[in-house]
Amino acid sequence: MSHADPDIAVIGAGAAGLAAALCLAREGFHTLLIGDPAIAAPGRTVALFGGSVAFLQALGVWEAVSARAAPMDAMRIIDDTGSLFAPPPLTFRCAELGLDSFGCNIPNDDLVGVLAAQARQTPGLELAPETVAEASFSPAGPQLVLASGRALRPRLAIGADGGRSLVRARAGVGVRTWDYPQAALTGVFSHTQPHRNTSTEFHTRHGPFTLVPLPGKRSSLVWVTEPGKARRLAGRAPEALALEVEQQARSMLGAMRVTGPCGVIPMRGLTAERFAGHGMALVGEAAHMFPPIGAQGLNLGLRDVAALRDALIAARDRGARCDDADALAAYDRGRRLDVTTRTRAIDALNRSLLTRLPGVDFLRGAGMLALGHIRPLRRLAMREGLAPLLGLPAMMQADGASRPR
Repeated sequence: MSHADPDIAVIGAGAAGLAAALCLAREGFHTLLIGDPAIAAPGRTVALFGGSVAFLQALGVWEAVSARAAPMDAMRIIDDTGSLFAPPPLTFRCAELGLDSFGCNIPNDDLVGVLAAQARQTPGLELAPETVAEASFSPAGPQLVLASGRALRPRLAIGADGGRSLVRARAGVGVRTWDYPQAALTGVFSHTQPHRNTSTEFHTRHGPFTLVPLPGKRSSLVWVTEPGKARRLAGRAPEALALEVEQQARSMLGAMRVTGPCGVIPMRGLTAERFAGHGMALVGEAAHMFPPIGAQGLNLGLRDVAALRDALIAARDRGARCDDADALAAYDRGRRLDVTTRTRAIDALNRSLLTRLPGVDFLRGAGMLALGHIRPLRRLAMREGLAPLLGLPAMMQADGASRPR
C-alpha cells in the first residue's frame, strides 16, 4: 500500500471506526485506518437493530457476525419499581411488524474481531496500528502526525476515537456532558431455562435491569443501579453474584452462572456541539455517548457512518471532494435531529425511573398501558425504537434489512 496522503484518515479502530474505514474504502476512497482494534469493557455486548444488520450485510460481514450472535424476536418490559401505578408486563414481538427479528445481540469483541479481519483484506484500506501524536484543523484542512513520526495531510479526518476524542478536542469542538447517580454492571451469564430469543428489561427504582439473549442458554446483563452497589456486585464471588442476578430476574431463566468477566460502567452522556467542519467529521462516541439503555449507542454510530458515506458520495457525484463544506454541513444537520431525539428519549426514561413523584409514576404507567392496548401506537413505538421515522441512510435500506436469520 502506498504511503501517499490518503483521501480519508479514520482515527479510532473500535466498531464505528472499523465500519467507517471499511465502508469508505469500498466506495473507492483511499482510506487510512489509524489505531488498534479496540477492546471493550468486560462483559459488553451490542444489540444491533435491522438497519445496522443491513449495513453489515452491505459490508459483506453479516455471515461471520450472525454466526456469533443471537436474534432478538421479542422485547419484554416489566415494571419493578413498586409504584402504585405499575402496569402489567409489556411484550413487543417482531411479528407485529412483519419481521423475522428485531435484530441481534453479539459480544462487542466478536464484532470488532470480524470487522478487523475484513479490514485486513479490503483493497484501498491502509492500516496503521498506532496512535495520533498531534492533530490540527483549519480551513486549509487537517494535519496529523502519527506516533511513528509519519506526517499526513488527508482531505478528511474522521474522529471515531471515543468519548475522549483527540480529534474533537484538536478541532475545537465543545461538548455538552451530564452524569447520572448510577453505574452499570455488565457481564455474560448462562442459565438453565431458554431465553426464547427474548430480551427482558426490568424497570427498577435505580434504573433498568436488562438481560439480552446470546447464542445457547446465555444472556448478557446490563444492571443499572447505584454506583456503590454496582462496585459491590462486581467484587462478589461468581456464585454469589449469579444468585443475586437470578433473584433480580425473578428466576425467569432458572439458575444462573457467571461465564466471563464483569465490568462497571459509569452512567454519563455526551453530545458534541457539531459533528463536522474544516475537513473533520465525528462518528460514534466521539460525537455522542449514551448510557447503556435502549441499545441506541452503536446503532446510532453506524447510522453516523452510513449517513456520512451518503454525504460524501453525493459530493463526489457533483464533482466535489470528500472535504466539501456543503457535504459536511449536510451530514452535521442530518445527524443532529436523530441524535437529539434519542438523547432526550433515553434521558427522560432513565430519569423517570429515578423519581418517586406520583405524577411521574402515573404518566409512565399510563404510557405503558397505552402501548399495551393501542396497536397503532405500539407499532409506531417499535418502529421508532428501531430506526428514525424520517428514514435511513442508503446502506441501511437493503432488502431483508430486518430479517437477520
